[in-house]
Amino acid sequence: MSFKVNQNRFQRLIQVGVSAFMLSIMASSQVGASTPTSSNVAQGTSTRAAVIPSNLLNPTLPGLDDPSRFLPLGKPKMQLVLRLAQRRVFVYRNDQQVASYPVAVGKPGWETPTGEFQVIQMVENPTWQNPWTGEVTQPGPNSALGLRWIGFWTDGKDTIGFHGTPTVNSIGSAASHGCVRMRNEDVVALFSQVEMGTIVVVEP
Repeated sequence: MSFKVNQNRFQRLIQVGVSAFMLSIMASSQVGASTPTSSNVAQGTSTRAAVIPSNLLNPTLPGLDDPSRFLPLGKPKMQLVLRLAQRRVFVYRNDQQVASYPVAVGKPGWETPTGEFQVIQMVENPTWQNPWTGEVTQPGPNSALGLRWIGFWTDGKDTIGFHGTPTVNSIGSAASHGCVRMRNEDVVALFSQVEMGTIVVVEP
């Protein structure tokens, strides 16, 4: 009699195990069915598979305030450091200096602003308009802006940036109205190394 009881228990355990197995299969098939498809996404429906709960996002993780976290994997982090006293701009890739170029900076009364900025404009062969006479100079190496323009500061009216210049004898001095003059071949090389958003640090 005791054997029969144990056998019945064993059979019930098998039945419970099979039921649990079937339920797990059904559950997994339902989860798979909830994955977004082109039809239900187009209709605006949402599924758990497409939602990240806000309480799982941790804004205190280290490095979240570093813009470089948005760079694609393997893409170098570029930064420009302009040292006014040295009249030179340095190019850094992943914190390693890879190039530097002599420049002319703002003269007394028109000093190049110091601080941390970022590239906000990039123009090849820019057209220059004289702010005092309104005269427009066509693009080219003899234009006041030379062959390239890389803007990094603005007050909403005026803009300051790196640019080429035909006045190469001013390189190495404080001679501009705030902008950073470069030899045309140097600004072309610099232009190829930066992009919109590149950090520009201007030091005294």
